[in-house]
Amino acid sequence: MDTRVQPKSLTPAARAILDSASRLFYEQGINSVGVDTISADAGVTKKTLYDQFGSKAALVVAYLDERDQDYRDWVARMLTEVDDDGDAKVLAVFDALQSWMDAHSPLGCAFVHAHSELVGTADHPAHEVLRGGKLWIKDLFADLTREAGHPDADSLSVQLLTLIEGATVLRSISDLPEAMPAARRAAATLLRSANA
Repeated sequence: MDTRVQPKSLTPAARAILDSASRLFYEQGINSVGVDTISADAGVTKKTLYDQFGSKAALVVAYLDERDQDYRDWVARMLTEVDDDGDAKVLAVFDALQSWMDAHSPLGCAFVHAHSELVGTADHPAHEVLRGGKLWIKDLFADLTREAGHPDADSLSVQLLTLIEGATVLRSISDLPEAMPAARRAAATLLRSANA
């Protein structure tokens, strides 16, 4: 399976392919969309798709990697808007995910959906991106709780990750938009008790 790393600056054809693949994978599912459909949607030949990405697996990785980076940038921008260095920044991560899902994930979390589709193919290279995205959130929580002065930031980060991921899954598969605000309230309670 060719999983070469894609360059940051894409050719116009590669950009069109990735844009089409991203929309189609998200709306219809990774396993439901073939390279013929993607190349037709992008207005390129299948040969061009393979020339640009090497394989469907590499295109899936590029799709998830770009989405992950866009989400990280979204969170970083929202965190810069929070003046308080304490628990407010931790809770802002929940707000960031809520606003990201409202703006970019009306059908639920792309990572949750991708994982469910790829769970039977343990060697798929997309699993590395999926794990990396979730571990990034855990590490972000650890950094923010440490900066806020919590003594057991590592343990607290796992608890916060559990809350945010649980809400993400509920919103993704159960259509419960109130899951994220509920998780945020639970996180606020958790942070208060950690300070006690």
